Amino acid sequence: MAPQYAPSLRSRLAPLLLCLQTLFIIISALYFKNRVTVNKDDLRNFYSEFQDVNVMVILGFGFLSTFLVRHGFSSTGFNLLVAAIASQWALILTGVESWFSAGRITVDLKSIVVAELCTASALIAVGSVLGKANPVQLTVIVLLEVSGFVLNEWLLRTLLKVRPLSSIMLLHIFGALFGLTLTWIMYRKGSEDGFEKEKFDRKSGLFSSLGTVFLWMFWPSFNSVLVPDWTPWRKLGAVSSTYLALAVSAVTAAAVSVLCSPKGKLNLIQMQSCILAGGVAVGVSMSAVHEPWEAMAIGFTAAIVSTIGFKYLKKHMLLAYECHDTCAMLSTHGLPGLLGWLAQLVLQIKDCDDHTVATRFAVFHICTLFITISLSVSMGFLTGFLIKWNFCRPLQNKKCFDDQAFWEFPHLAAHK
Repeated sequence: MAPQYAPSLRSRLAPLLLCLQTLFIIISALYFKNRVTVNKDDLRNFYSEFQDVNVMVILGFGFLSTFLVRHGFSSTGFNLLVAAIASQWALILTGVESWFSAGRITVDLKSIVVAELCTASALIAVGSVLGKANPVQLTVIVLLEVSGFVLNEWLLRTLLKVRPLSSIMLLHIFGALFGLTLTWIMYRKGSEDGFEKEKFDRKSGLFSSLGTVFLWMFWPSFNSVLVPDWTPWRKLGAVSSTYLALAVSAVTAAAVSVLCSPKGKLNLIQMQSCILAGGVAVGVSMSAVHEPWEAMAIGFTAAIVSTIGFKYLKKHMLLAYECHDTCAMLSTHGLPGLLGWLAQLVLQIKDCDDHTVATRFAVFHICTLFITISLSVSMGFLTGFLIKWNFCRPLQNKKCFDDQAFWEFPHLAAHK
């Protein structure tokens, strides 16, 4: 018989967090250095974009996952916790090259934004195991996911000479496949029909919609923040393309959601994830999108693929492959990301007049996806086996998707 209460994490979580934070402070004391020369206009313009990305990572992803009735505290609280850990770790890892060349890790707004983009990849992976992992496991997950993603980005830049913007925007594919592999390794017997407490209601759905609104509003900044300022037309094109794709995907997701419903009604949880599919797809294919209609067509296709995937793929993945994807990250980020990769390939070949150059680009583009998938799946396997150790105190099935396993509720204690 399973114990009544979830195992205490006092001897696991607190020492782990304190040791990690102490290590980060020591590394920063030894190697971090603030950028000395800063242009005031660049600072003013970039700070607003930094704020947008920060709101997306903390508020957007945090509230988006609050659709679970008994997991609201954990969804928002653990999102902030792991985001703070992942951003610091990513700031260190992305500065390793600077440390090798200059002996110091330069810290500025741009490096922090890059770290937050790496954090977004980790939060996508966490969404697949949300409710089934405790804070110790989540901490290990984000540390290894960020490590794998930074390694993947470095390999693409050094081996295949992929542009930094294109390599880092593969975060959707990397995070989704990492999380899918992780949830397959963490599969629990007896969860074929879902978990007892994995439910949502009107109130939790409303809070989750708030997260969708934040993400939808600030996604243009997310896609354009790393576009060089010396090409303002490209930055403006990235913003407008993302907005158009998001607008089209919102309308299309609503239509397909009605068509997928036997009663012809809108599904809130289905819509709030799928209306973001256009932003994901355009972000991956940003370098090849030059016309408004291209962005709109990508957003339209991404919304259809994401909405149908959310409706049917999540259930079939659980029954056929024993993958319980809590937030349907495969449909929300994985499939639109792959669609964006394909759109970039097609558009680049369409605009290329030299068949030899087009063939070489296609080969390199396919190699880019192969490296990303291989590394994400490999890191997902490694992380899954590590967090299944008894040291991490895995949750019992009855304690999954339940805030009371980790948070204090004084009003409940008063009634006992």
